[in-house]
Amino acid sequence: MPLNFGSYHIIPIHPKDGWNICNFAVANEDRLKHYFPKTLEQNLTPDLSNIFVAKKVKQFEAKEEFLFTLRENKSNKLIGLVYIKKVDWNKKQGEFAYCIDYTAEGKGVMTEAIEQLSDYAFDIMGFETLQIIVYKNNIGSVKVAENNNFTWIKTLKNEFTPPGKSPLNMELYELYNEIE
Repeated sequence: MPLNFGSYHIIPIHPKDGWNICNFAVANEDRLKHYFPKTLEQNLTPDLSNIFVAKKVKQFEAKEEFLFTLRENKSNKLIGLVYIKKVDWNKKQGEFAYCIDYTAEGKGVMTEAIEQLSDYAFDIMGFETLQIIVYKNNIGSVKVAENNNFTWIKTLKNEFTPPGKSPLNMELYELYNEIE
């Protein structure tokens, strides 16, 4: 299933990804603590990461939630995570959530990854609607949505509460499968 683009590839979570995800989480702790606190807390040690990975592999196999790793081709270094979560098979809908390594930020890598995974989600998985929910000040994430032709739908009041902070209004973007 690998999706290849440029110097990168995307693959589903693998049972042996624990160490790599732990290294990614620890190296990007400051980036993850605000919008991905649960992912961070579940990956602070190799043992925790192995439990996390086993759970995510089972969810992937059960088609409940899909976690993909984004990697560099040459080194195979994990530089990002992309979830398709809140899967609703009745509506054929899922929501993207994504994070990227500080060394790869601002290079368009996540924009391309979401483009590749959107095509995959529509063509292979059978989704009809994909969502991205983002905080308006997270300019990088807003650009990923807009650069992939997601349409702003509405503001979701008090949608997300970062650890120790007040609830935030979040912006809902959607992309629809264009059936020809």
